[in-house]
Amino acid sequence: MLNPEPVQPLERDGFSAARGSVRPPPGGGFFKRFMVFVGPGYLVATGYMDPGNWATSLAAGSQFGMRLLSVVVLSSLVAILFQSLSARLAFAAHLDLAQACRAHLPPQLNLFLWLTQELAILATDLAEVIGTAIGLSLLFGFPLWLGAILTAIDVVLILAFERFGFRKLEAFVIALLMIIAASFAIQLALARPDWSDAAGALMPTRELLDDPKMLYLAMGVIGATIMPHNLFLHSGVVQTRAVAPDEASRREAIRFAMADSALALTFALAINAAILILAAATFHVHRHENVADLSEAYRLIAPILGAPIAAKLFGLSLLACGVNSTLTATLAGQLIMDGFLRLRLRPAARRLITRTLTIAPAAAVATYAGDAAAGRLIVLSQVVLSFALPFALAPLVWFTGSRKVMGPHVAPRPTTWLAATLAAGITLLNAKLIFDAVSG
Repeated sequence: MLNPEPVQPLERDGFSAARGSVRPPPGGGFFKRFMVFVGPGYLVATGYMDPGNWATSLAAGSQFGMRLLSVVVLSSLVAILFQSLSARLAFAAHLDLAQACRAHLPPQLNLFLWLTQELAILATDLAEVIGTAIGLSLLFGFPLWLGAILTAIDVVLILAFERFGFRKLEAFVIALLMIIAASFAIQLALARPDWSDAAGALMPTRELLDDPKMLYLAMGVIGATIMPHNLFLHSGVVQTRAVAPDEASRREAIRFAMADSALALTFALAINAAILILAAATFHVHRHENVADLSEAYRLIAPILGAPIAAKLFGLSLLACGVNSTLTATLAGQLIMDGFLRLRLRPAARRLITRTLTIAPAAAVATYAGDAAAGRLIVLSQVVLSFALPFALAPLVWFTGSRKVMGPHVAPRPTTWLAATLAAGITLLNAKLIFDAVSG
């Protein structure tokens, strides 16, 4: 519950150097003011198309064709709603989500929430390690275990962007996103999917709840799409924009941030849908119905499509996804640790700690169990994310619906009720997944 006494915003530390560092041009028009707010949404969007998304979408498309496309679309629309609440919290309360938890929740609950989100960061990083290692292996022929170890080199990138500034980081991420989009556009053109079949799969069916295997993959898609650490990330990175203290400027900042995230997540939806449609049009149609392994997808896609370049584009875009999600997960981990614990770590140090905890199991699985087991581990990591998700959604919905926390920028009552209903629905789906697993 909320503390009865008002709490002042926490001291900004750890991420303070970037807060308010991007300023609107004086006297700029509407478009110039809006462009200042473009960027954070694309940092968040990278988490919606990381290697975990690839594994779950490939598994869903190869096993069930396009029947889970509705889950990708609906979960993306839900993500847009929750990310808009995250941006609203940042500008209304001058707090990111982790800071708001520390300021307004009891210490024991705050500690529990921190542990759940650290678990989510580790699950995210595990998917990134395996996905990036597979990308390096596919493109350059490295053994998978060596690729996993080489992922620690991304610390150099993080150190570079600490020096060059936040706008440069955003530009780098957007450039890699354009490479990913171009790669999938070419692969879809080669695959020639049945677009009428895709359109028909946009409506969910009862089969989703009746088939435990389909539900398991659907929960993986949800865990990979609505990622809990992105809610913390978004509420922090939007505060890199300097906003005047008057209420009109805050309202405008909220609108611009919501528009930025909606456009960016629509782009992420297109990429995720493209992965599933590609898997359905290549693997499912040709009776390869258990492709959750990224390496297997790489080996199969060129002969099925009859175009060697398809495999290279697949590997290139996978590597770009891994690098992008590495950078944004590091920022999210820093915000979570700073906000919950006021424990300051440089991003490079944070990355080394999480990579140390995830490289060892990833390299061990790759060495002793092979590529297929690594692929299954990615899918499992996404289901772990879906379990951690309610513990990020619940405080976000509570804070943004509280006039005490948000002041005049409190979320409209219908929005709060919709968000609460969706969060409860996701929690119930998680519970059903546990029941199905226990009952066999």
